[in-house]
Amino acid sequence: MTPTHLAAGGAPHPAYLVQGEDPGLVSQALSALLAELEALDGAGAVPIEEYGEAGRAEVGNAEPFALGPVLDALRTPPFLAARRVVVVRDAAVLDSAQAGELVAYLEDPLDTTVLVVCAGRKAPAALVGAIRSAGLVLDAEPAPTPRARAQWFSDRLRHAPVHLSPDAADLLESHLGEDLARLDGVLSTLEAAFGTGVTVGAEELAPFLGSAGGVAPWDLTDAIDAGDVAGAISALARLTGPGERNAFQILALLHRHYGAMLRLDGSGIADEDAAAAATGMKRYPAAKALAGSRRLGHAAIGRAITLLADADIALRGESGWRDELVLEVLVARLARLRVARRAPSPPRRRTRAR
Repeated sequence: MTPTHLAAGGAPHPAYLVQGEDPGLVSQALSALLAELEALDGAGAVPIEEYGEAGRAEVGNAEPFALGPVLDALRTPPFLAARRVVVVRDAAVLDSAQAGELVAYLEDPLDTTVLVVCAGRKAPAALVGAIRSAGLVLDAEPAPTPRARAQWFSDRLRHAPVHLSPDAADLLESHLGEDLARLDGVLSTLEAAFGTGVTVGAEELAPFLGSAGGVAPWDLTDAIDAGDVAGAISALARLTGPGERNAFQILALLHRHYGAMLRLDGSGIADEDAAAAATGMKRYPAAKALAGSRRLGHAAIGRAITLLADADIALRGESGWRDELVLEVLVARLARLRVARRAPSPPRRRTRAR
C-alpha cells in the first residue's frame, strides 16, 4: 500500500511543498502526489493548473514570474469539479514579495483549492513555514546520512510493486548508490518482467541493474577507515565516474576528514557535542572523526596529512601521473595506515643469559 499524504478524514491538505535537490526525485514525488490527489475524484476530474516552467527564459533574457494568474486560480472556486490543484513548479521563480503573497493567501486558503509548490532545499523560509503550518512538507530525498538513506530505501521497497529478497535489496541499494532516482524505474521494470507482488532474488535482479551509480562521500571514508583498500578504490571509482567529482573535490573531502581528526588529536575532547563544536561538523560525522582520531593516533594522522599534501602537489603536475593514479595511490596508502596501526607487533626473541 502506498503511503498517503492526505489529512485526517481523507481530504487533501490546503498546501504541499515538495522539496529536494535531485530533480528526478522531486519530479517523481510530485507525480505521485498529483496522482493521489487526482484519485480522490477520479482520473481527469480534478483540474490541475501548472505555473513556473513554460515561461522560464534563457539566462540574460529572464522575465519576472507573473504570480497574478496563480493567485487568481487559488482564489477562484473550481467549475464543474469538487476541487482544483494549482502547481508552482519551481519556487526559485518567486521573489520575496511573491512568496509573501502566497504566505498571506495561506492564512485563509480556499477549501476547494490545493496549492502544490516544488522547490530545492533553499525555498523561501517564510513560504516553507507557512506551508508547514497549513499543510504538508514532503522531502523527495533522504537526509545526507547513511541511516536516513537506508531508512528511505527501506520505506520505498516496503511499498514497491514487487518484493525483493534481503540479498537482492542489499545488492540494489549498493548498486544504485547516490543515483536514487533510478529506483522507481528498476522496480517498475521488475514488475513488468515478473508480475506484481512477486519476490525477486539477487540473481533475477542482476540483469536489470544497468551501470552502477555514484556513492556517498562517506562510503569512501568509511572504507579507508576500515582499512579496506579494495573497497576504498571501488568507492573512489564511483565517486569520480558516475558521481562526477573531480580530483580536487576528492582531495578536499579527504582533507576535511583528516583535518577534523587532526583538530581532535590530543585535544582531550571525549564527547560528540564537544567534537562537533571543535570541528564545525554535525554530531554524527564529528563522532566518526573523534573515533578515527583515537583509532589512528598522532603519528598516523600526521602521516595522512603529509600524504594529502604530497597528492596535492602531484595533482598540480609535479609527478606527471594521471589524476586517477594519484588518487588511487593516495587512497590505498591512507587505508594502509589503518592496517598498519592495527597489525600486531612481532614477538620479541628472548635470549638466555649466559
